[in-house]
Amino acid sequence: MRRFRMQIVMVAILITCGLARAEDWPARPITLVVPYGAGGATDVIARLFAQQMSLSLGRQIIVDNVPGAGGMTGANRVANAPPDGYQILFGGSGNLVFNQILFKKPPFNAITDFTPVALLTEQSLVLMARKDLPGTGLQDFIRHVRASKTASFGSSGAGSSTHLGCLMLNLAIGVDATHVPYRGNGPAMQDLIGGRIDYYCDLIQTALPQVQAGAVKPIAILSPTRSPMLPDLPTADEQGLTNLDTTNWYGLFLPKDSPSSIVQKLHLAATAALDTPSFRDRLHGHGVAVVAPERRSPNYLARFLNDDIAKWTVPIKGSGVTVD
Repeated sequence: MRRFRMQIVMVAILITCGLARAEDWPARPITLVVPYGAGGATDVIARLFAQQMSLSLGRQIIVDNVPGAGGMTGANRVANAPPDGYQILFGGSGNLVFNQILFKKPPFNAITDFTPVALLTEQSLVLMARKDLPGTGLQDFIRHVRASKTASFGSSGAGSSTHLGCLMLNLAIGVDATHVPYRGNGPAMQDLIGGRIDYYCDLIQTALPQVQAGAVKPIAILSPTRSPMLPDLPTADEQGLTNLDTTNWYGLFLPKDSPSSIVQKLHLAATAALDTPSFRDRLHGHGVAVVAPERRSPNYLARFLNDDIAKWTVPIKGSGVTVD
């Protein structure tokens, strides 16, 4: 009996210490894991958040780039980290949605192995065609690729957002164009400019310089609303292709079983950043839209992640694409 009581006391002490540590968070610098290489579009946005949120939390947030396996290496590190709030995943469509469908046995379950914190931003894809593609606008584009027996589209790699965005477009307009995967965005864009592929679905942040230079022909924004970076370019919906949404997004995730007090503190730091006008302006300058306040909660992000996986499953599975 005495031994049993001692065990109860020890458990109570451990629980109390754990709660105390959670209440004291953050007591040291925090690591924000970015599952892609330094200098890329995701890394740039993540570093902006790390800098801004450090001000609210009073502790430095250090960005750690952990690339590999299409974003799964870094995400898996956070999935297996202690739930103490000191490793955060800068998650999104690529590492938490696409890989869950493309891989037969991903190393983690995006829905059950993380604690959602906040949905942060969304970023549009823009459909671009080679400059000499006949016609103007989306309807002319659709007529051309449907009639063509040699239509081709490029991507920055099999399973990338540029690949899957065009796959969803192809499914919506009923075409079976040839996919030409490249090793990165640069070679794909160069071949579009050179007329060696017909079209490309790129993130607006990286597409903008070539659109502004007149090197490619912008056709449509592939999300529900226009982009502030190309305000005169209509969406696919405005041009008669309804219910097409290839938006990419970013959010914050902790390991599963993270204390609610840490989740709440981190969530408040994220929303404080999003509500700072100068910070929002910096994000807009990179073609990134801040999500509305009612879409930022941990519960909303949990539902959103589940729904987004379901949304992308149809075109990805239907295409037969895998990267195992």
